[in-house]
Amino acid sequence: MIAPDSAPARAPVMFPPDAVAEDAGGPRPGVVYLVGAGPGDPDLITVLGLRCLRRADAVVYDRLVHPALIAEAPAAALRIDCGKTPGRAGVTQEETHRTLVELARAGLAVVRLKGGDPFVFGRGGEEAAALTAAGVPWRVVPGISSAVAAPAAAGIPLTHRGVASSFAVITGHHAGDPAAGVPEWASADTIVALMAVGRLGELVEELLRLGKAADTPAALIERATLPGSRTLVAPLAELPALAERAGVRPPATLVVGAVVALRGALGAELQPSILTSFEPAQIDLPLNAPSEVIPT
Repeated sequence: MIAPDSAPARAPVMFPPDAVAEDAGGPRPGVVYLVGAGPGDPDLITVLGLRCLRRADAVVYDRLVHPALIAEAPAAALRIDCGKTPGRAGVTQEETHRTLVELARAGLAVVRLKGGDPFVFGRGGEEAAALTAAGVPWRVVPGISSAVAAPAAAGIPLTHRGVASSFAVITGHHAGDPAAGVPEWASADTIVALMAVGRLGELVEELLRLGKAADTPAALIERATLPGSRTLVAPLAELPALAERAGVRPPATLVVGAVVALRGALGAELQPSILTSFEPAQIDLPLNAPSEVIPT
């Protein structure tokens, strides 16, 4: 373990967007960059996120980050896996906080690489708070959340004129209390649940209890934006049984609402993968094979 610095805590420093362009294009040392890796496909990281990653002294990454992104860090950079696997003992959040603080206090430019966006069910806010308490400067580099990317990749618009004008994002680990009444998110036209596989049955039961009709269009999107992605579409009440028969595994995103029915009307199944339609724009990440969306 790196010896902690005994210096008194100081206010966090949030650098302007051009800060990472200094020092030959790299991030400043002694800073933690909370970088969103995007929804899965490594080509969907932002240009700024990739720039930070390629100049990092240390990369602390999560389980769902694509290996191609981890490989983009300099060969000499530290690579620390702090991912959590459901149902298994792993690195605690407090241990991750200590690691980030110690690396930054050692003068390293640290990239905390998270799937999706750091502040959308990524515990980025907790890490930012811990860094602030320790007097460590930090900065967020936003990423594309699966909450919007997974439906889009499956050809499902979250909003559509005349169909849906609002959407809410929840976690599949959400456990509603029947005595607590109807939560505000339940009134949204479209509901997106991340990390939805493990408690899909309970989540669907809660949605039905909150007033969603049993025949509400619903979709479960497995491995969104990655090769082998599948989209299962069924009435809400029937989706858990379909997912069990299909053997759906994490990561998967649930989408509930009338917009799901637009997928067929928009011809989503007929559209080519974006990776077959465009050449990469001066970002030399390896391309994946085209994703295949399998309708049901």
